[in-house]
Order: sequence, then structure tokens, then C-alpha cells
Amino acid sequence: MSELRWNPLLGEWLVTATERQERTFLPPPDYCPLCPTRPGGYETEVPAETYDVVVFENKFPSFHRHPPAPAIEDSAFYPVRPAKGVCEVVLYSPDHNATLAGLPAKQFLKLILAWTDRYKALGDLEFIKYVFIFENKGKEIGVTLTHPHGQIYAYPLIPPVIVKELEQSFRHHEATGHCLICDIKDQELRDGRRVVAENECFVAYIPFFARWPYEVHVTPKRHIRSFLEFEERDRSDLALIMKQLLVAYDGVFNKSMPYMMNIHQAPTDGLPYDHYHFHIEFYPPLRQAEKLKYLAGSETGAGFFINDTLAEEKAAEVRALIKPIVW
Repeated sequence: MSELRWNPLLGEWLVTATERQERTFLPPPDYCPLCPTRPGGYETEVPAETYDVVVFENKFPSFHRHPPAPAIEDSAFYPVRPAKGVCEVVLYSPDHNATLAGLPAKQFLKLILAWTDRYKALGDLEFIKYVFIFENKGKEIGVTLTHPHGQIYAYPLIPPVIVKELEQSFRHHEATGHCLICDIKDQELRDGRRVVAENECFVAYIPFFARWPYEVHVTPKRHIRSFLEFEERDRSDLALIMKQLLVAYDGVFNKSMPYMMNIHQAPTDGLPYDHYHFHIEFYPPLRQAEKLKYLAGSETGAGFFINDTLAEEKAAEVRALIKPIVW
């Protein structure tokens, strides 16, 4: 059962998705549903002996193309809607033990092309207002399948964090005539202390306002709203800078860094959003090698983040681990 329920206290929707309780939880490597189907073996989600990049609909989705009727009756005070949307899984590699950081830069480029295709295809659906591409990596994040993969949620509405970014971007544009994220990017480039990597088309930096110790934003230098405005050089430069960043992340504590990767781009509801700017936000949850940055009372209960590190110091730490990448 999946349904959207309105939270009048915060003025936003949430989804209940009870069937997700039954999703596969940390299976052994020889029974991974995301590995290729081996000759004589059990059938996985990919009925082929190998693959490159694969996208398919999630077996345990939070949103459905044809959702069931809500379990509870709608009311004026507590509105309820069917959870109409699409949830997809994106497989990065047939190698069960791989990570995105360990894949060649050319595989990043293929992944960017796949993301672009799915953003366009899902965004063209009349009932989809926002296409959210993300990856949860590591048991620290709560990942239930360790095979290298990401996800795509195609929402029937614009999610709350994006709504807030859009509102702030609109206010800034109305007041200054500038794109807010362009101005943030330019400020970080001028200052330089928080920049961790840069190439012709992209810059990666720990923002002045970072909430997580190793939070990094990857932003195009020119004003781009979504993957659909990328040119060939944009795609290759994004592949290179992502590879550099993820390799550097693994060097911070000399182990595979867990993180949340969130791709923020323009909604797909048909409005122009000229004031908005594509970017990718990475949130690694570690503050030290064996210590997590917990979202405790202040962060979860009040929405007030406390970062017990300095962005400038952490940026220098990551920047020192950036290495040249070859195709």
C-alpha cells in the first residue's frame, strides 16, 4: 500500500509505502538480485550474462504508475492522494564488488547518458513533476543491497527541499537579476579555500554553508538547468570531476566512503525555471573514520544543522587527495 498524506504542520506531503517492509535486505553475494543471471543459476533482475548500465522499475516502489486507492478516506483536514509516480533502479556495473569510485571515467560518461535519457523519458510523463536521481551508498546510509546502484524517483509533485531551493533562487533572481547558484559558485571560485576540484566546465567545492563535514557540491560553470542542456564537453567534464571526487573521498579515511548523492535539476512540470541551476550534492555521513555525523535532536527535531568542522579545513583535506584522471 502506497499513498500520499498531507502534513498540515509543515505544509508538505509524505508517502507511506508499506510494501517496502518486504524488500530484500543484505542478501549474500551469491544471491544478489542485481547481478547478471548466470547460466544454470537463479534468475535475477537482469536476465543476461553481463551488462553495461541497466535501468529497471523497482520491485518495492514508494510510487506506482498505477497506484492502488489509498487505505484511508480523504478529508478536508487530512488530504490523501494515490502515490502515483515511478521508482527505478540504475545498475552501474555487473561487478558485485565494484563501487562507482572504482569504475573508469568512461563508465561515468555512460551513466550520465543513462541519467539524461531517464530524466527526459520520465519527465515527459504528464503526471511527473520532478525527476530525482540519487545514490545511497554504504550500510551507514541504510543501504539494503550492496551491489553498485543508484535510484530514480519520479514524483507527482516537487519535493520539499527542491521547493525551498526554487523559492530562494526565485527571490534572489528577483532582487538581483542573477542566478543564486551561479553567484554561490562564483563566490566559491573567487575565495578558493573551499574548492576541491575544477575543470573547464565544472567546479566541486565544500560550500561555505556545509551541513556535513565532507559535503561537496558539484556545479556547472555555465548556467544549466538540467541534463537536457548538457553539451558533449559538459558530460565528459562532469564524468571526470565526479571520478576525481569519489576517488578522493575513498582516500580520506583509506576506505570506501559512504555517501548520499543527490542530483538537483529543474522540475518537469512545464514551467521555465530560468532562475534555477543544475548541481549535485554529496553528503558523506562520516565525521571521522569510525564516527558518524548523526542527525539528532537539533537536526531532525528543529531542522537546525550543527557542523562541528570547518569547511575550509575539510576542503583542504579533500583537495590534497584529488588526482588527475585519464579516460
